[in-house]
Amino acid sequence: MNTVILALLVLVLVVGSQGGSTNNNSKDDNNNGPCDHDRKKSKFPYEDVLTCLDLTDNKLVRPAKDYKKPTWVYVQMSILAILDVKEIDQTFVSFVWIYMIWEDPHIYWKPHHFDGLDKMTVPTDLLWKPDLMIEEMIEKDKDIPNPFITIHSNGFVEHVRNLMVVSSCKMQVYKFPFDSQRCTLSLKSIIYPEEELKFQFFENDTRATEWTREMMRNESEWLYMGMKVEHQFAPRFHQNQSVVIYTITMKRRSLLYVVNFLVPVLLLFGLDFASFVISDSGGEKLGFEVTLLLAVTVMQLILNDILPCSSDSIPLIAVYCIGIFGLMMVSLLETILVMYLIEKDSASKEKKADKNRSLSEDSGDKQGNYDGDVKKWTRCACVCNVSDEPPSELLSVAKEDKRSQLMEESNSLEKHPDELSEAVKGLSLLLSRKEGRKPDYWTGVAKELHRIFFFVYVTVSALFLVVIFSLWITAEDE
Repeated sequence: MNTVILALLVLVLVVGSQGGSTNNNSKDDNNNGPCDHDRKKSKFPYEDVLTCLDLTDNKLVRPAKDYKKPTWVYVQMSILAILDVKEIDQTFVSFVWIYMIWEDPHIYWKPHHFDGLDKMTVPTDLLWKPDLMIEEMIEKDKDIPNPFITIHSNGFVEHVRNLMVVSSCKMQVYKFPFDSQRCTLSLKSIIYPEEELKFQFFENDTRATEWTREMMRNESEWLYMGMKVEHQFAPRFHQNQSVVIYTITMKRRSLLYVVNFLVPVLLLFGLDFASFVISDSGGEKLGFEVTLLLAVTVMQLILNDILPCSSDSIPLIAVYCIGIFGLMMVSLLETILVMYLIEKDSASKEKKADKNRSLSEDSGDKQGNYDGDVKKWTRCACVCNVSDEPPSELLSVAKEDKRSQLMEESNSLEKHPDELSEAVKGLSLLLSRKEGRKPDYWTGVAKELHRIFFFVYVTVSALFLVVIFSLWITAEDE
């Protein structure tokens, strides 16, 4: 197929050029050609053509009859394989096929003079060839150069080069991994200005795209979208040069990145939502959320090894990771606050229990003292009652009055402990009223705060994810 295409290209150039077969015949008829005289048929036409054209003298100067006119070189480039696209180094590695054809006025002969020989292949060192280079190329080509060149009887020369090109390409990673990249390969001469050498391409954008798609062998993780070709004049010092610029457009296959990066981060974010059902009373929830934060941090470190540091804008995937990390951080801070309030309420309860316990112990000691006094006084009254034997009724009445008075005092002393315990209870109630809070006040505040935060957290998270994914879908690469 390539041979047919090349034959068609040669035919087009032969028909459209001024140095076609008609001119060659006129030149031969006017005895202007280097091999214009009739020759006998030879058994070695190749050697006869080389001898006739005198190619043994290394004709390495630019072929032109009039050196004031430029030499036109027609080029065609196709991408055979997209080997790699390195975002971190911003390089594009490809394997390209470059076809060149130009007219050499020193090379033409009559095929019937040389046993019908129309074209032949000779070493490249025997003839001049364009000093073609790729301007974006940053590494030396490692492939073996083509050592041969094809010459035709009508004066046209063909040369094919296969190159593994490592070129610089500015990466636009704003929509990574749903991005498309555009890399350019500029074909130009190393030293010749446009007055001496001009490049021109064969096909338009559509034909170049179809031709490259037919010849594509490997696309790696990229999907070849199309190729645009244009001709420009680029300034070089004090002169201009002819440049043919090929712009290759390719789209990343994002499925692998979605499965290995976006989905795991989203699942970790879902686990953070699941942590809301874990009890805040223990430390399990706090440790669980810290583990999730560390996992997201690891994913960010992996992302840092993929994306270039010299990007003009922050990629959406970085905003995605930072946003999820920030939301999980806020959730962790809310957990710490809720646990603090619950612990504060528990500490307040323990403090009140200790205070009530100390007051109860004090009241018990006082009650014991009052009981001892009552028993002592009662015993004294009994002793007095047994030991005294009044001689007269008056003394007996006086003693009975005294006994009844002592019994009343003992009864009043027995009632004092109950009054003291009531006083302790009243004091505890007074202290709780003085604080102005119920026993589970901070626990209630923590539960209400947790409920409100959950609804706000769900709303903000859903809004964030919707905005990020809509930007991934609708935003254009910068």
